[in-house]
Amino acid sequence: MFLPVTREEMVTLGWHALDIILITGDAYIDSPNIGIALLGKWLVKNGYKVGIIAQPELSSNQDIAKLGEPRLFWGVTGGSVDSMVANYTASKKFRKQDDYTPGGINNKRPDRAVIQYVNLIRQHFKNTVPIVLGGIEASLRRITHYDYWSDKLRKPILFDAKADYLLYGMAEKSILELTKSLETKQSPHEIRGLCYISKEPKKGYLELPDFQEVYDDKEKFIAMFDLFYKNIDPLNAAGLIQKIDNRWLVHNPPADYLTESEMSLVYCQNFERAAHPAYHEKIRALDTIRFSVPTHRGCYGECNFCAIAVHEGTRVRWRSEKSIVHEIELLPHHKDWKGYISDLCGPTANMYGYECDIKKTNGKCQNRRCLFPERCPNLKPDHKRQLELLKKIAKIPGVKKVFISSGIRPDLLKDDCVFGMKYMDQLTSHHVSGQLKLAPESTSDKILDLMGKPGFDNHLWFKEKFEALSKKAGKDQYLTYYFIAAHPGCTEQDMKEISHQVFQKLNILPEQVQIFTPTPLTWSSVMYYTEIDPHTGNKIFVEKDLQKKENQKGYLQKRR
Repeated sequence: MFLPVTREEMVTLGWHALDIILITGDAYIDSPNIGIALLGKWLVKNGYKVGIIAQPELSSNQDIAKLGEPRLFWGVTGGSVDSMVANYTASKKFRKQDDYTPGGINNKRPDRAVIQYVNLIRQHFKNTVPIVLGGIEASLRRITHYDYWSDKLRKPILFDAKADYLLYGMAEKSILELTKSLETKQSPHEIRGLCYISKEPKKGYLELPDFQEVYDDKEKFIAMFDLFYKNIDPLNAAGLIQKIDNRWLVHNPPADYLTESEMSLVYCQNFERAAHPAYHEKIRALDTIRFSVPTHRGCYGECNFCAIAVHEGTRVRWRSEKSIVHEIELLPHHKDWKGYISDLCGPTANMYGYECDIKKTNGKCQNRRCLFPERCPNLKPDHKRQLELLKKIAKIPGVKKVFISSGIRPDLLKDDCVFGMKYMDQLTSHHVSGQLKLAPESTSDKILDLMGKPGFDNHLWFKEKFEALSKKAGKDQYLTYYFIAAHPGCTEQDMKEISHQVFQKLNILPEQVQIFTPTPLTWSSVMYYTEIDPHTGNKIFVEKDLQKKENQKGYLQKRR
């Protein structure tokens, strides 16, 4: 079933009013890969009546009022992508295309969508029930952050949006707890994974430098972010407070991670894997996610330019093999099924099924990372479970092919002395759709260090093995590479040398080169704003001229 988007659909379900209305900057796609659909159906599974308003028109109450007023709360998200990232390139040019909008034309998602949708609700519903922010846009703007598009620090989004609460991260547990607390008229202020505004500081919480301090002093901003980042793991995080003018942001500790059985239960829902039938134009994102199956969350990498660590977490959690197999067994009953799974997906494909026992018990280490500058010996890569999963899926009737498209960490394969090459052989022989995506990002040790990524030699090792195994399997298939230009620390001379390395060692003209975008709550955005390496305190060069950024990108895309 689709969640209702009209009154008529509510009546069909026998619902005369809704408990919760979820508002999103995306078109409504009913898929386990879409957060609004996953959370909406999770709430329905737990007994609540939920409707969706997708991409509401801002100029009238025609859309925002069509489902009435919810009984418990409004949930607001900018969509699957931060609205500013969705609307603008790294060169601050407006994007004409939006893969989450029917027809693909970028004309439905407003800038700073979360703020605009809250204003829309407040405009047409006076003294309404609580408004709750969530999703990637709100989660990554939950404390004072650098905003690239205005080139300044902005206050936590709760203050700009004037909402009541914010749920950050993967919110299945916290949204259910919040719903129950509002239903029973209990205070939600102790719920993990929740942020709210208070007139008083909360006792026992760590105090971040206040907004004015970090606004005036870039080193204080670094100190603020460091303290925040040390408190992102549910097992060892403290609650945080930050003074904003004469009020306080209260940032409760993160929600506990879902266990394997809990995550399996969340995904065990009957998704339509389609766009709502009200849409008559194609939604490009659906091509990618329709038959993509989520297997795990979180990432060991903690790359400095990536926000996964502060949104999904640094611990990898996964669904059971039984849960994944059951979901795939239902796919042949879908009317559009052709026999192909486009991706067994997670932030990185080959992180399924293994974790550091110390981190599982004590939480994220404060003085080291799992994979940088080298792999911690306590994390032992083991591809056995994913190999077994792939073999089980291959036996499911109606499944012709399973592709792996989420990206691979070569260093983890290289370090798995028992199953690494077996996995690579299986991958190369059966799970590549002509091209396999890798993300070296750079070839320069200096830039890779600033990115928090291991050396380029890992990718050269992978290239050699992949080509040999492809030849052995009689497969004509290729590697594609993703690179970043103008990352903090990267000069034009660096890009010249990087381009030389790429052409010489990979013998390619890269198709996927992006100019670095400083997204909120990443270490790289801290570097970009402060022009300081926060891990050493040293000054670094940061390219901020838009044309010179384009020039850096051009070195990797020029014709030889």
